Amino acid sequence: MSYQTGNPLTTDVEFALDGPWTAYWVAFLRVATGWWFFHAGVTKLIEDGLAYTYGPAYMQEMTGTALGPIPVWMGNNLAWLIEPGVPLFETLIGLALMAGALTRLAAFGGVIFMVLFWVGNAGFGNGVVNGDFMGLLLFMTVIALAAGRYYGLDAVLERTEFVKQRPKLRYLLG
Repeated sequence: MSYQTGNPLTTDVEFALDGPWTAYWVAFLRVATGWWFFHAGVTKLIEDGLAYTYGPAYMQEMTGTALGPIPVWMGNNLAWLIEPGVPLFETLIGLALMAGALTRLAAFGGVIFMVLFWVGNAGFGNGVVNGDFMGLLLFMTVIALAAGRYYGLDAVLERTEFVKQRPKLRYLLG
């Protein structure tokens, strides 16, 4: 990064993209995002078990969204999958992100959830940027920065002989 040499405050601290502060921040971002989803999922599991009936009802109400009839059809016909799936997958996505294991795969699952939440919750009266969109950006950032490689189990897994022999697995890790 380029700094102004006339300002003595800029010479004391450097924030290089390949430096330790970036690694700490990316790891923190991954863990915080994981905790957010883990907490949402485990709370649903505690309260409703694997019978989270609000999930299908939520999707049935998405009649006027950009996704059209797809979520309504899913809410009507896939309730058997959605009821246990929402709390279970939120919990598993959160655990994977906190541990930094299969990070990109887990974050992709988070992207799917956040797209559904964003489109389903948003009337877009205040624009397209809302809390659900910010969650979507968090998951995309975790994917783009391969956040599991920063103090996560993916860094360990990628050094195994199994992954070295199958380098395409790195797309799911990291």
